[in-house]
Amino acid sequence: MNGELIWVLSLLAVAVVLFATGKVRMDAVALFVIVAFVLSGTLTLPEAFSGFSDPNVILIAALFIIGDGLVRTGVATVVGTWLVKMAGSSEIKMLVLLMITVAGLGAFMSSTGVVAIFIPVVLSVSMHMQTSPSRLMMPLSFAGLISGMMTLVATPPNLVVNSELLREGLHGFSFFSVTPLGGSGAGARHCLYAGDALHAKRRYARTTGR
Repeated sequence: MNGELIWVLSLLAVAVVLFATGKVRMDAVALFVIVAFVLSGTLTLPEAFSGFSDPNVILIAALFIIGDGLVRTGVATVVGTWLVKMAGSSEIKMLVLLMITVAGLGAFMSSTGVVAIFIPVVLSVSMHMQTSPSRLMMPLSFAGLISGMMTLVATPPNLVVNSELLREGLHGFSFFSVTPLGGSGAGARHCLYAGDALHAKRRYARTTGR
């Protein structure tokens, strides 16, 4: 390896350690890395700050702002109340409604942000239904994961790949190019989790005689 590559890898390793320890703020670490690359001549000044004008960065930041707005305005709490009202005491209904809601919102927002929003909702719902939070947390995480394959803006990798295709003069993705794949996966997951919940309920009924 040449000296420049060793320098880049070393700086990235330092950044990972700082991110992991949490002793330094993440934004300060990121700024430190950018400045170090510029001062060492690894990047030019325009290259170092080109990301701040990238449409993908602006869009992702906007999606996180929308997600935080949903929490602060109480929309997440309203959704949780609606889920409990619609599902009643049925765990199967709750699983299906939860996964559909998360997958639907995650298709148009940051899927990671949607999962973060729904974690307190799921905890509240599980307490209300007197069920283990893990039985709702796993479907929540999978619904958020699959929602990233529903639309172009659902997850940052989709936007990055699309930008690279356009930069190379190739045909990019449309907004719903990946929807058939994501929709198929979401449908399969819904069936699997609903079936598992129904099977567990019947097995419990046979065991207890209820």
